[in-house]
Amino acid sequence: MKTYTITVNGTAYDVTVEEGTGSAAPAAAPKAAPKAAPKAAPKAAPKAAGAGSVKVEASVPGKVLKIEASVGQSVKAGDNIIILEAMKMEIPVVAPQDGTVASIDVAVGAAVENGDVLATMN
Repeated sequence: MKTYTITVNGTAYDVTVEEGTGSAAPAAAPKAAPKAAPKAAPKAAPKAAGAGSVKVEASVPGKVLKIEASVGQSVKAGDNIIILEAMKMEIPVVAPQDGTVASIDVAVGAAVENGDVLATMN
């Protein structure tokens, strides 16, 4: 058996592969690599104290380029809240649902990791 660490959408998974079995049986679902969980938990915990119940999280690691919504602003699902810069590209972080922005938990220029809470909504 060989064990590989595979990263999909910024989440690391440990995958074990048997060699030479010739079996086409599906493998069990991959479990998250232990090193991925500790990174996300400490960073998200202090920011989770936002005022809203819906978390708006970073989908990629990067830098906060622009904040396009303000606290108290009504937004529709899909409206830009924050723009991240990752790999020299602008990545919009959008509202997951209709609501009101309850808090903005980052500042322009801040470095963020995948899964960090950037804002909250009601």
